[in-house]
Amino acid sequence: MLKRRLPCAPLLLSMAVFAANATDREPAPEPAKVMLMGVFHFANPGLDKVKSEVIDVTTPGNQVYLAGLAERLAAFRPTDVLVECEPSAQARQDAAFAGYRKGTQALAVNEIQQIGFRVAKEAGLAGVTCFDEGAVHWNAEPMFEYLETHEPDGKAAMEAMFASLSARDTREQTTMSLARLLQLGNDPERDRENKALYMATNAVDAGGGFAGADASASWWHRNFRMYANIQKAAAPGRRVLVLAGQGHTAILKDLVAIDGEREAEDVRPYLLP
Repeated sequence: MLKRRLPCAPLLLSMAVFAANATDREPAPEPAKVMLMGVFHFANPGLDKVKSEVIDVTTPGNQVYLAGLAERLAAFRPTDVLVECEPSAQARQDAAFAGYRKGTQALAVNEIQQIGFRVAKEAGLAGVTCFDEGAVHWNAEPMFEYLETHEPDGKAAMEAMFASLSARDTREQTTMSLARLLQLGNDPERDRENKALYMATNAVDAGGGFAGADASASWWHRNFRMYANIQKAAAPGRRVLVLAGQGHTAILKDLVAIDGEREAEDVRPYLLP
């Protein structure tokens, strides 16, 4: 009986060693955290269909708010700050951030620097990361051409909708605080409204060339590419803050919500002064 039991000893020893090694191993890193912050363009280039006046973020009161906002966002402990610029602009942003950190360069009037640079500095990061993919854009010209030729009433209705939204944006930008404007940029109902604009035109030329659906798909295409860049940055254990126009974040929030390897962090509590 003793001889039959002896061969089990090496197996038991191996199991004990394995258990000890497993205990000594470091715990697996937590899933990446992704905080998406929708913003309006502080230095609006007027490229969007919905156009409006823009609040002056350089006033003393708004600068105080932005400084406090950066401190609150830095408390999220971001390991990366992603901003809406082309990767080809990375070297230029790196140089600008180095100058800002040294105190030799003032912040430009855009959200990349007014928020992104401030947060990166507060968090002790080496800089921000450009993650936009503008080579793929909203390709709506075929849709507009189709409407003009075949559905002039639809074209007029669309232009009226854009005009109404532009007027609302101007009214809000000229009467509301910066904090309130940023809260609206991250409001779930405004996100739904933003995406619904593409559904309103999705059926244009349905059954023919599908000009409306192709235009909508082109916008989602760009945002899927942008989300791929977020996924690349948001490896396990990373904490990623993403700053982008609300037209992007409205869709990107949907993508992170169904991403089983990453967890969303709500930015709204951080916006409150």
